Formats: sequence, C-alpha cells, structure tokens
Amino acid sequence: MSKPALNIGDLSPEERLRLIEELWDSLNETPGTVPLTNAQREELDRRLDDLERSGPEGIPWDQVLQQIRSQSR
Repeated sequence: MSKPALNIGDLSPEERLRLIEELWDSLNETPGTVPLTNAQREELDRRLDDLERSGPEGIPWDQVLQQIRSQSR
C-alpha cells in the first residue's frame, strides 16, 4: 500500500513548520548520515583546530550572572 502524496501547498504555515521540525528531528537522530560538502567539512576542521589550539572561549556563567545583576541596579 502506498502513502498518499503530500501537497505542501495545502498545509497551513503552522503545519509546514511542524513538518520541518519533524524532518529536522529525524535527521538529528542519525547525524552521521547527513552529507557534508567539502567546504563544510573544511570549516568544521578549521574550527576544531582553533578549539584545540586556543581552548574554549567564553565567559563563565557566574561572571555573566554577576554582570547582569550589576546592570539591573
């Protein structure tokens, strides 16, 4: 038995967004199966090299919270 064809134009914007979310979630279940272009792979490699060279960058949560609290006074 075949599935009925889906006419995306018949869906409301909310239904289309839900469909996009379901499709995205299904890809997230098996990220290794999502193909990457060479440019994407090179960019990911570059970012990993940067992370390994300089370590993670950012501000510790307690400092962020302190800054927020001091601004609200």
